Amino acid sequence: MKLATRALGRARTRAKATPAGTRIERPWMDPRDLWTEALAGVMARPVRSALTTLGTVLGITTLVITIGVASTAGNQIVGRFDALTATSVTVTVPSVAAGSDDEPLVDWSGTDAVRRLAGVDSAAALADSPLTNSVQVRSNDVKAPGDVSGQTLAVVAASAGLPAGVRGAMTSGRFYDAGDIARHAQVAVLGDQAARLLGIKRVEDSPAIFFRGQSYTVIGILGGIRREQRLSTAVMLPPTTAADRLGLEDVTQVLINTALGAARQVARQAPIALAPGQQNSLAVAAPADLSKARNGVQNDVNGLFLVLGLVSLVVGAIGIANVTLVTVMERVGEIGLRRALGASRRQVAGQFLLESTTIGLLGGIVGAALGIAVVVCVAVFKEWTPVLDMNLALGAPLAGALVGLLAGLYPSLRAARMEPVDALRAPS
Repeated sequence: MKLATRALGRARTRAKATPAGTRIERPWMDPRDLWTEALAGVMARPVRSALTTLGTVLGITTLVITIGVASTAGNQIVGRFDALTATSVTVTVPSVAAGSDDEPLVDWSGTDAVRRLAGVDSAAALADSPLTNSVQVRSNDVKAPGDVSGQTLAVVAASAGLPAGVRGAMTSGRFYDAGDIARHAQVAVLGDQAARLLGIKRVEDSPAIFFRGQSYTVIGILGGIRREQRLSTAVMLPPTTAADRLGLEDVTQVLINTALGAARQVARQAPIALAPGQQNSLAVAAPADLSKARNGVQNDVNGLFLVLGLVSLVVGAIGIANVTLVTVMERVGEIGLRRALGASRRQVAGQFLLESTTIGLLGGIVGAALGIAVVVCVAVFKEWTPVLDMNLALGAPLAGALVGLLAGLYPSLRAARMEPVDALRAPS
């Protein structure tokens, strides 16, 4: 109050010093004095100001957290989607008609040519047929009454690079190698689900499986299959063994894993490497451009959480408006004294407007800091990479100030409309 009187006194002194016959301007208040008065008004009731600021703090914090966590989670989801899908290329080879003299379009050695392409991480070939998709497989050769060891499983032929091709790992034993293929070894590898169905958990004792009158030594169990998950319930044989025993000679599918960003180029080059001159006969499944999908996912998630943050911000704005209005009604006497000393309506409105803006600005600064801290903590806890929009972090205090400015419009206008006589008569 003393500061306001002193500032207005300086304004009145300047007005009196104006030479006679000149236009007398309305007294004005130095912006520094206005800011000092507004800050003094905020600090005069620290507890109330803190509680009022809390509404904006919660609103800005919620806004920063929701958008930050949504962006971080969306980036994580899209990153996993990219890793699994955007690096997978599948080449389907048409079957040669039975009894035809035509040579197979793709040879088992074709994967070697594919692996030499730039951007290829791994490649594997598969062969299956409708005749081997449902084979009765047993884990012993004794048929006892009530025996349930037999299971209907798919039997496929696969190249030695299948574990990398399906992004799997051996949970027990090993996968057959080039030596087993060259020897036509009568060995088999089971998918983890197939092994569970057959009751085989370990391969150290060289368990055997039986189907179609033949026995095969199980040398490994393949688990963690992320591509072609149907192979988790399949029996995998070396190509030479499958050709001798089951007639699975022709490659029907080639699985290719690429580096991120190289899938589309590899998809164009792989058919030429597999079947030179007949590449148009092969069907290639390559991932589409995921940039639009990525942006769509992040925009949808951000839009959803943005609404929640804005709702919290509106609640904070209502709190500021309510408290500012109560403050105006409590300071009617002070407003009347200011007007009596020469303060204009604009100066009175500016002071209360600046007070509400200051509260919103403080709430925005504290809310932005808390929101960023929460986003980083969540990302660290989930072992994610935090994604923070610096424009949002820097704009949050401005958003808080804007909320305070809008919330203080009506109370400040109401204070400015008070007549000095009525204000001085009112109890304060």
